[in-house]
Amino acid sequence: MATDTQNRTRTEEIRLDGGKVLDKIKELIHQGNIRRIILKNEDGKTLIEIPLTLGLVGAALLPVFAAVGALAAVVTRMVIVVEKTEES
Repeated sequence: MATDTQNRTRTEEIRLDGGKVLDKIKELIHQGNIRRIILKNEDGKTLIEIPLTLGLVGAALLPVFAAVGALAAVVTRMVIVVEKTEES
C-alpha cells in the first residue's frame, strides 16, 4: 500500500525597509520550509527570485546574500514574497 503525501504551497508577503531585508532573508532560510523567496520593489516589479533547495546551505548562500545586500542598499522599501510548503 502506497501512501501519497501532497505538499501545498502557501504564499506570504512581507514589506520591509531595505536595511532589514537581509536579516529577514537569513531568518526565513533558517526556518527550512521555504521553497522560494521573491524580492520585489514597492511597485511590484520582481527584482530577484531565489529558489531554495534542500541542499542549499552554508557557502552556497553567500552569493545570494551578496545580491540581496546590494539590492537592499539601492532600494528603500522592498516586498518579500515567501513560498512555503506545507505537508497535508
